[in-house]
Amino acid sequence: MTIEIVLGLPHLANGPLLARAAALCAPVLISANCLSRWRKADGWRQWSGWRTGTLANARDLASLDLDSAGYTMMVRYRGLPWSIADYMTLAASYPFRRISSVDYCCEHEVAHDREEVLDRVARTAATNRECFARAGDLGIRQRFMPVIQGREPDDYARSLDSIDAIVLPGSVIGIGSMCRRPTHGPQGLIAVVERLTHILPIGTKAHLFGVKGDALPYLAPFARWIASIDSQGWGIAARRHALRHRISKTDRLAADFMDRWYRTQCARLLEPPRFLTEAADIPVRPPPLDPWEQAIAQARAEIRDLIETGELDHDAITDAWVEGWAADIWHSRRPETPRYVA
Repeated sequence: MTIEIVLGLPHLANGPLLARAAALCAPVLISANCLSRWRKADGWRQWSGWRTGTLANARDLASLDLDSAGYTMMVRYRGLPWSIADYMTLAASYPFRRISSVDYCCEHEVAHDREEVLDRVARTAATNRECFARAGDLGIRQRFMPVIQGREPDDYARSLDSIDAIVLPGSVIGIGSMCRRPTHGPQGLIAVVERLTHILPIGTKAHLFGVKGDALPYLAPFARWIASIDSQGWGIAARRHALRHRISKTDRLAADFMDRWYRTQCARLLEPPRFLTEAADIPVRPPPLDPWEQAIAQARAEIRDLIETGELDHDAITDAWVEGWAADIWHSRRPETPRYVA
């Protein structure tokens, strides 16, 4: 079984990039952000809707997938400037092959500690459910691709379990937070993929977002579980080349790097599979000793459970709310002071 290589494109404007992608007959993925319309108000950039005209340029592509732009928007704007309803309206405006769920990425640059990772896994469960429901209303459920998130392999198992009810037979499941992940190690790409091979629903496969090309030989042993990978890593190489040679990073230059990258990845699929030794276990984290920290941890866990089950909105976690919830827990644990009896 062959893993499909999907080209990430920064835009759909007519020109060298689009023409080269069509000539390669490569499947393409775009971010919702490349279809965004922005305006300046009071000195700030504000999102003002979609500009879908360039979607007509995609007619000669082998296929076109849509991603919700999680990582870039989380880093740049600390969240998505559009609602899930806005995003799913865009998803229904064109016959995309796959439509990724909105999700909460868990890279170190975004999720700085363990609690934040777990919060984002819970939020991802909620956004998957909302996107799935809206996809049904819009008649595009068969093209919807749920996305799971995490940092450690067990996080992805939890994320997958939380959306079990919306995974359709034969669907492709997106695996997020891969692009800055090492191939090796207990939290590496292969450790996550190996864990998922034991729990993916029968008949489903995975799409790995942003995987480095040199990981392909290590993914080959798991090809029966992997539908595809995508990357726009060629763009970084083109930018570095332009800076080093003090030239403009034109689309024509970038198209040459994209072409070379794509052909290199296709060649890597023909390399013999490589195997990694079993990764070391992730050490168990001791629970907090301080009573207030224990209350905070319990509060976050209870809120996450409610978000995962749909009883709270995916954006319901705030520091003030967590602290208030924790205060109730902390007070409930304090022994009552006996009244003095004369």
